[in-house]
Amino acid sequence: MTSQHTTHCDKVQYYFAERALLSTGWAHNVLFSVKDGQFHSFAAGSAPTAESHILSGPVLPSLANVHSHAFQRVMAGAAEVSLNPNDSFWSWRDLMYKIVQKLTPDDAHIIAKQLYIDMLKAGYTQVGEFHYLHHGVGGKHYAQLGEMSNQIIAAADESGMGLTLLPVLYSHSGFGGQAPNAGQARFINSTDSYLALHQACDNALANHPRHKLGICFHSLRAVTKSQIETVLSALKKDVPIHIHIAEQQKEVQDSLVFSGQRPVEWLHNEIGLNERWCLVHATHLTDTERQAIAKSQAVAGLCPTTEANLGDGIFPGVAFEQENGRWGIGSDSHVSLSIVEELRTYEYGQRLRDQQRNRLYRPDQTSVGDNLYQQALLGGNQACDVSLGLAEGNRADFMVLDESHPFIAASEAKDQLNRWLFATNENLVKDVFVAGNHTIENFRHQQEDSSRLAFIQVIKKAMNHA
Repeated sequence: MTSQHTTHCDKVQYYFAERALLSTGWAHNVLFSVKDGQFHSFAAGSAPTAESHILSGPVLPSLANVHSHAFQRVMAGAAEVSLNPNDSFWSWRDLMYKIVQKLTPDDAHIIAKQLYIDMLKAGYTQVGEFHYLHHGVGGKHYAQLGEMSNQIIAAADESGMGLTLLPVLYSHSGFGGQAPNAGQARFINSTDSYLALHQACDNALANHPRHKLGICFHSLRAVTKSQIETVLSALKKDVPIHIHIAEQQKEVQDSLVFSGQRPVEWLHNEIGLNERWCLVHATHLTDTERQAIAKSQAVAGLCPTTEANLGDGIFPGVAFEQENGRWGIGSDSHVSLSIVEELRTYEYGQRLRDQQRNRLYRPDQTSVGDNLYQQALLGGNQACDVSLGLAEGNRADFMVLDESHPFIAASEAKDQLNRWLFATNENLVKDVFVAGNHTIENFRHQQEDSSRLAFIQVIKKAMNHA
């Protein structure tokens, strides 16, 4: 297996796939080349050359995971005990606050590294890390500015994952600048300290070609209008902006009480939406709000398995598709790291609500699986500021599905994605390449054994008396 730290040289690598999903659609007998970590050429209807690496299975573009809180992976599955007849996101958050108090920078590194290995094994090769665990217990600042962010960067480097780092501004506990509570102490920054942190992250990422940097506000309840305006005026104008919004009904009601406007309505009217924004969740929308998102070309950052786990609600996906809205998927709290489960849950939620089948399609793509995958690819690229996909000039990220599985082996190209997304449960992502590096080989990552051992110890520590 190629090292995660391979330095690309001028040598061109050639690959051959009997079937590949190019940016123009499925193609057969594809010979393609990679140079300096990018796709250099594609030729369908070709024969393999003597120097070609033969890829044994359908080749797909990998995806960007638009929304991750790495540290929350340690508590996945630990909040499934009823402690309240009205359990909701807010009771889940109480457990998260308890666990986060136990995590050191080393713990954060171990959790993120194992998480990113598992994401790579699922076919994600870029992650939007919505990172708000900044400080020590009680809010004490670390000696090194950006200590926790540096741990995230190191984890991405060691795993081979592409990182879109989204350091979060989190200042308040509720609308109108309410003082933060004790459980939020490790998250809190002022506007000035956030700008200093952002600059430190920019410096730390200077020599990391796979990685990107964006702007992030935790939520409208955690920042004020003046903070948003100050940050946006101070930082780069061409990077993505992420925010949690309209995830729960309580948030919507609190917004109405404070401002007389719903969250997306307020953001659209008071700040303005455009293609830079990734609105994470955006679950509870009026028709006018939904149409505003679609028209602005902002990305809806959907996290179907987490939204289902937390009981948030169901995004209005059918109408959003009809309006050509842009969306991507994220694993958020990481109760699942499966692209299959994320996309399947999104589609099945629409079916359950509408009591109809085959909901998320477009006039030019009536295959549900193909449409889901294509839209997740496009929205993920936009939200994470990357260019993934099998096309010349894009970063050479791709995955190979296991051709030994009956539904993969027997399917025609037109059925491949539907069979994978709706008829399989085991992980079929056999090989993954990131910038031309063979990061997952025959279902394995070269560091997974040692990483798992370290992760086991962190789980035991974090969950002890949680």
